[in-house]
Formats: sequence, C-alpha cells, structure tokens
Amino acid sequence: MTRKIKVSAVSYLNAKPLIYGLEHSDILNEIDFSLDIPAQCADKLLNNEVDIGLVPIAILPLMKEYHILTDYCIGAEGAVSSVNLYSDVALNEIKTVLLDYQSRTSVILCKVLAKHYWKINPEWINAKDDFEKDIKDTTAGVIIGDRTFGKANSHKYVFDMASEWNTFTGLPFVFACWVANKKLPDDFIKRFNECVSIGMMNKEAAIREWIGKNKQQVDVREYLEKYISYPLNNKKRMGMELFLNYCSDLE
Repeated sequence: MTRKIKVSAVSYLNAKPLIYGLEHSDILNEIDFSLDIPAQCADKLLNNEVDIGLVPIAILPLMKEYHILTDYCIGAEGAVSSVNLYSDVALNEIKTVLLDYQSRTSVILCKVLAKHYWKINPEWINAKDDFEKDIKDTTAGVIIGDRTFGKANSHKYVFDMASEWNTFTGLPFVFACWVANKKLPDDFIKRFNECVSIGMMNKEAAIREWIGKNKQQVDVREYLEKYISYPLNNKKRMGMELFLNYCSDLE
C-alpha cells in the first residue's frame, strides 16, 4: 500500500480558501490531512512529521531542503488586520513584549520591526496560554490570527505589523506558503497545485462554508477580500527575501 502524503495546514480563517480545494477533491483520499496552529505546522514540517505544510516563512532558513509549492500564499499588500502588537503605551515606552506562542513568522517580524524600524529594544518573553490578560502598563503583546477578531479597541495602541512592514520597506509581506520538505512526485504536485487553485477560484464557496460552521466576530468577506492577499507574485517574493535577510541579522 502506498504511503499517504502527510499535509498540515493552518486552521485560521485566512487559510480557508487555500485548503478549500483540497477538502473538496479526491486528493483528500491520498493525503493524511491535519489542521494546526502555525507553530505546529512549522514543527511538523521541520521534524519530518509531514511532507507538506502551509507554514510560516520564517522556518525556511531552518530547513535542510524545501520546495515552495503553488502560486498562492497568505500575504498582505498593506494592513493585514490579524497580526498585531497591542500596547497601552507608545512604542518608545514599551519595556516588555509577550510573544504569541501560536506564531513564528509574526514574532520574528515584530523583532525585525523593533530593531530596524521602531528602534526599540524591549525584553522579549515567550508567552503561554491566556497571556492576553497580561498586556497592560508597559507590557505589550503580539497576538495573531482569529484571536485578534474583536480586539480593535482592547488597548490604546494597535500596531498592524504588515502595515508597519509595508511603510518600512514599501513591499508586501508573506506570512505563510505551501512548502514541501522533500522532492515529491511531479504528478502529485501538479494535482495538489490544481486543487489549491480550484479553492482560490471558489473563494465565495469557502467563505460560505466557514460562515456556516463558525461564530463570527469579524466580517469574513471584508477580512479576506480587503486584508488578505493570496497571489505569490514577484513583489511578495521580494518582500519574503528581504524579510529572510533581516531574520539572519537577528541575534
């Protein structure tokens, strides 16, 4: 019996169009498919527990071998709305930053912005469950994904980190893309890419399915249409390359 190809994808709303085509095609019978938080997707791909992951791009320098699949990603041309630094004080008054345990790329992005753009040097603390309540006074916090929904007015300052990156560099930002950690059969990759493309062409159906299964704290269509940019085009690849260069510069 042929071993199923193992695939891990992000469970957040912004990934739904990228996985919809997989969930509604025969390829689902050929793969072992799991939904995880971004950090788990990354760990599974790094530890060879899966063959393909919709993973944070910050793990790419950690991989011995990688292959970027499809012409789509989870990215943003400007503001992304769901990757934020929350604070009750201005940037230059922040002393501590709690880092979202569900994230990897967003955490590093915050450190890159702090060092090269905001010019601040806070203490970094890897946060645990329920850390949001500890964001107060001079302690700020990075929160990502669906848990940012409904938090627009929770703190005096909300710094959208994709928007900050765009202001800093003039480039869009890529948070995650489909990556394989080994060479896979060409015919499978062709069908995998076709399924992802079909999902992207049926974004409205993906949106309706999400709305039908989840309680909403956000305008799903506005979020996916206004804030999330999926094509992995040349400018996004330039932004990704620049970000990875900055990553190598962090201590």
